Amino acid sequence: EVQLQASGGGLVQAGGSLRLSCAASGITVEHYAIGWFRQAPGKEREGVSCIMLSDGVTRYADSVKNRFTISTDRVKNTVYLQMNSLKPEDTAVYYCAADRWTFGLVATEYDYWGQGTLVTVSS
Repeated sequence: EVQLQASGGGLVQAGGSLRLSCAASGITVEHYAIGWFRQAPGKEREGVSCIMLSDGVTRYADSVKNRFTISTDRVKNTVYLQMNSLKPEDTAVYYCAADRWTFGLVATEYDYWGQGTLVTVSS
């Protein structure tokens, strides 16, 4: 069974950086997508970034392009989300998710979810 554990959230000032980690287990084939999503209070969950484990292809939401970078360490079975130049509007609970049959930023297409990690950006 696929299990995901997200970590690395915290409180940071605007303009600062954080790195989120998503430790994955139970993924036995390379053709899996790992995605990062976020949900702010009162808002719908939105896709932030995703990466295909087999070839490293990535995708980003327009709101985070050139600020966030997704990467993977296959030895550690971990996917990272480096977040730079953080803004107050980045404040949300961040989730990582995995799916074998999709690649994109639509939350409903992902089958496996980790618990969230809270990111708070102060102005």
